[in-house]
Amino acid sequence: MLNKVVIANRGEIALRILRACHSLGIKTVAVHSTADRSLKHVGMADESVCIGPAPSVDSYLNIPRIIAAAEITDADAIHPGYGFLSERADFAEQVEESGFVFIGPTANVIRMMGDKVEAIRAMKDAGVPCVPGSGGPLGTDPAANVKIAREIGYPVIIKASGGGGGRGMRVVRTEAHLANAVTMTKAEAKAAFGNEQVYMEKFLENPRHVEIQVMADGQGNAIHLGERDCSMQRRHQKVVEEAPAPGITPEERARIGKVCTDACVRIGYRGAGTFEFLYEGGKFYFIEMNTRIQVEHPVTEMITGIDLVREQLLIAGGEKLSIRQEDVVIKGHAIECRINAEDPDTFMPSPGTVKRFEAPGGPGVRVDTHLYDGYRIPPNYDSMIGKLIVHGPDRETAIARMRIALLETVIEGVKCNVPLQQRIMADKGFQAGGQNIHYLEKRMAEQKEAAAGTQ
Repeated sequence: MLNKVVIANRGEIALRILRACHSLGIKTVAVHSTADRSLKHVGMADESVCIGPAPSVDSYLNIPRIIAAAEITDADAIHPGYGFLSERADFAEQVEESGFVFIGPTANVIRMMGDKVEAIRAMKDAGVPCVPGSGGPLGTDPAANVKIAREIGYPVIIKASGGGGGRGMRVVRTEAHLANAVTMTKAEAKAAFGNEQVYMEKFLENPRHVEIQVMADGQGNAIHLGERDCSMQRRHQKVVEEAPAPGITPEERARIGKVCTDACVRIGYRGAGTFEFLYEGGKFYFIEMNTRIQVEHPVTEMITGIDLVREQLLIAGGEKLSIRQEDVVIKGHAIECRINAEDPDTFMPSPGTVKRFEAPGGPGVRVDTHLYDGYRIPPNYDSMIGKLIVHGPDRETAIARMRIALLETVIEGVKCNVPLQQRIMADKGFQAGGQNIHYLEKRMAEQKEAAAGTQ
């Protein structure tokens, strides 16, 4: 069992990790920037260390300062949460080399899965279904790239090997635009990720985003905990997540889940991870693996009753998986709405002081947030200020509970996206389920156009 953990993150996920640590009797160290002295978990932690000024590069992304905080507090492990350094192989490497436990996969696995080309190769070798593509980085010969595109079939998409978050991607529908798209994506990739390598895949027109949650102990044992549907997206960023995914049968779940757990064992995976797929025409196509706990992990916890962060901590402490695949039972339906401090129409961030905060309640309602009355939301970080999660015996009940919970949510002093989430829950298409990744943006554009027409 771990004795003391440094929480190398902030906000709601830092508080979530702290609670899991305390449930196991593990002491906690909260590292924070000067802008985050008033964060809820900082006051609740056994110890706290200021690691720098507000800019992330000087604090939450500063590896030497985080490791120094672990050294001076005599901690034995570091939990990266999500975002920031959570998928940085060099961070995991330096943590381990400094004598601490990195709560996550090994640096080699993070490095492999962080390179999209290498990840696809590894997954193909492991038998995971992938999108038809170039099978490796594109070269500098335009004729060779044209040949690859013809074999795949238009439209194709050019992707940065080191990309993520919707950046470093271009859709190409005709041969005439291919060479320029490759050149431009390479330049963007080099500027954004320091890696100009790009690859090509078949562009799926109307896929859903369905992902599989896995947990492995690095000792030859791995399980999956079902799937999540994350198709409600805006600019490639998830807005609403739910589990299980509408329309996925138990047989499909078992089949793709087994493929993912077999892959985990093959690559020696350790900890929590997520296989992300595009799902179209009844087929799964691997796109990437997130080697960390995800924002949307609560919906999986709600339908399985399994504390994923607790399992992360136990595995990091050297224990084998405490759960067998046959122990995983999916019950009911869960939905998560991300709550952001931003204008619900323009999406401009809205930092400032929270003058009043009232969390919703009732059966099946969970709120993961670090908000409290008087908390000042700094302008330096991501605008997400919480997550509203509901669970019900079926999807219809979950949607009804979410609509009530959103009505009960009170956040005054800053703007937030609760009105947008209310519109999504009331949308007939969302209520029907199974919409593709383009649905939300199209509906938002239609509603904006309709509103403009009535003025």
